[in-house]
Formats: sequence, C-alpha cells, structure tokens
Amino acid sequence: MQTLVTASKMQLSTRPTQSQPLKIVALGDSLVYGFGDPEGGGWVERLRRWWMSPDSAGHVLYNLGVRGNRIQQVAQRLEVEFRHRGELRNQVPDLIILAAGVNDSARLGRLNGRNYTDFQVFEQQTAALLDLAQQLCPVLFVGMVPVDEAKMPFLNCFYYNHADQYRYKEATKIACSQRGIPYLDIFDSWMQRGENWRLKRLTPDGLHPNTLGYQSLLEDVIHWDAIAPYNSSYSYQLK
Repeated sequence: MQTLVTASKMQLSTRPTQSQPLKIVALGDSLVYGFGDPEGGGWVERLRRWWMSPDSAGHVLYNLGVRGNRIQQVAQRLEVEFRHRGELRNQVPDLIILAAGVNDSARLGRLNGRNYTDFQVFEQQTAALLDLAQQLCPVLFVGMVPVDEAKMPFLNCFYYNHADQYRYKEATKIACSQRGIPYLDIFDSWMQRGENWRLKRLTPDGLHPNTLGYQSLLEDVIHWDAIAPYNSSYSYQLK
C-alpha cells in the first residue's frame, strides 16, 4: 500500500470547494449501522436521504457499519471498504466518517470484569486506525452515545458503564485532536442534557438509540461545524 502521509495531512485543513457531489463512507459499529431505528434506519441513513433532496448537496453516502465491531475490526476492513467505493475507475471516496469504540469499553462477564479491549491496546489501535484513515482522505469522527447503566448487562454478558465510556471516548478525542481530526463529542453532549432526555432516546436494551435518538443524532451531526462545509444551505427540520 502506498502511503501519502504528507499529502494526507495537508488535506485535513482543506474544505470542500467543488460543486459536484462527493463520495463519503461511514464506517463503524451499530451506531453507524442504525440498529434500533426501524423507521429511519439510523443517523447515517437519515443523512443519506437528506443529501438526496433536490435542494441538498447531493453527496453519495455509503453506510459501512457492522454491529459489534470494535476499533481493530473497523481498522481491518477500512482500506478494502474504501478502495471499493469508487463509482468511476480510479476514483475513491472524498471523506471518511468514523464512529466506534463503545464495544471496546464493555466489561466482560461482571461489573468489574476486564474490558473487552484493554485500554492501552485500545489507544494503540485507535492511533493506528486514525493514521491509516488519514493516509486515504480527510476524516471525521462521531463519538459514542451514553448507555443506560440500569439496563446492563447487554446480552447477559457485556457490562457497559459511563466511567469506562468516558475514558475510552476521551482517549479517542485526544488521538483525534493530535491529528487534526474533528471529533463530535456525543457522550458529553447527551450527558449534559439530563437523564430523562437521554433515556427517552434509548431502546429497551439500554445500549442503542431508538428512532428519536437517531433523529437527535442527525441533528447533532448536521449542526456540527465540521460537517457544515459539506452541507448546502438547505434548511433541515426534524420530522
């Protein structure tokens, strides 16, 4: 694989100026896949449909979320997925949106069990994922949603908790900052809105957003400064 690190880093500060639609890939876990939203298919699918509006930017958005994926699994399929999303010969996507890490943070078997991915290993794998992604094209990162701790364990095995979520998302946020990658801190934003607000936006499993939750996620993404250059002046209204 050829690596154009210098060129890639130069791209990070480049804003899209072309008028033609861009090709964008979203890679990650069930938050990208949209599990829990039978009506809209998740925030990525909702964003794809929004960009299909005649008044919108018209970008092509590929949903490459896989339920249960951890950081390492996203990294393992990143380049293959990327290289196979060119619509014309010798063309590849213009932007990568990443969203992963919550599955790595889970405790296995019991409340004080080991993390699914050791924290130091997670830091190394996150760095490797971001470095690889930056060699391909500009990158954005959407953070994780806070879980409902009272509903744990998930699948009678995975104990997710806010303390570990915070630790893992902070590591991701710092790694993104070190590389100039915009990071949307969903965890902090949702925690600040209060428990009642959050719980109304989670499915009964306590882990995945529901239809309202994904609508809120879409709102967060659309109004994110980092995504604004990719949007048209079309005014989005929550439905």
